[in-house]
Amino acid sequence: MPQPQDKPELHPAAAYKRVMLKISGEALMGDQGFGLHPPTVQRIAREVKSVQEMGVEICMVIGGGNIFRGLSGSAQGMERTTADYMGMLATVMNALGMQSALEELGVFTRVISAIRMDEVAEPYIRRRAVRHLEKKRVCIFAAGTGNPYFTTDTAATLRANEMACEAIFMGKNGVDGVYDKDPKEHADAVRYDEISYDEVFAKRLKVMDASAIALARDNNLPLIVFPLDEPGGFRGILAGEGTYTKVHG
Repeated sequence: MPQPQDKPELHPAAAYKRVMLKISGEALMGDQGFGLHPPTVQRIAREVKSVQEMGVEICMVIGGGNIFRGLSGSAQGMERTTADYMGMLATVMNALGMQSALEELGVFTRVISAIRMDEVAEPYIRRRAVRHLEKKRVCIFAAGTGNPYFTTDTAATLRANEMACEAIFMGKNGVDGVYDKDPKEHADAVRYDEISYDEVFAKRLKVMDASAIALARDNNLPLIVFPLDEPGGFRGILAGEGTYTKVHG
């Protein structure tokens, strides 16, 4: 367990004081195709720690697609509500894995679940979560919104608004921003430095699901899409460096 330490002061170069980091479950599985890849989890934990050391308050939401994806289960004949709850449980497993990696680095962390499971995570209470952030603890929000039919993109946007985050940082593997089409399939794909939420809607760009985009747009919450697999990328972008796309209202 991490030992008590002085709370870091906000780095003068940090663009935001409090942020939400959203990553997919697939980001944790490395190249093994399923589950958690410990070296990858540890690498991401080091990225988070480097930003926490800047004095930035960090919320996290991690998807569950490396273990189970509710929509895929539903497509294979499973009842949608049950499949979505299974996906929520997968996010809790990922959150616990990330918590372990962060605490090995000396970072105080809380896993906060939208579904009560008191033996392994705190229940979601907004004021308590805000207090954790004020004490410079990383808060990992798990189990989505606690409701079926909502993705972890929507959960991240909801929690970011509730926690008064100043931006959502969406870490992507192998992609350094938002493109007009899939850069992995089209060599002539064009990356946007900035784009509005309305343009994302109009051009049907696959950034987040529609509910998450609408919630971010309506609350003037910017979205930063950046490459998670670039060492130092998370910290660098908070300092105004690196390549990324900013989506705003």
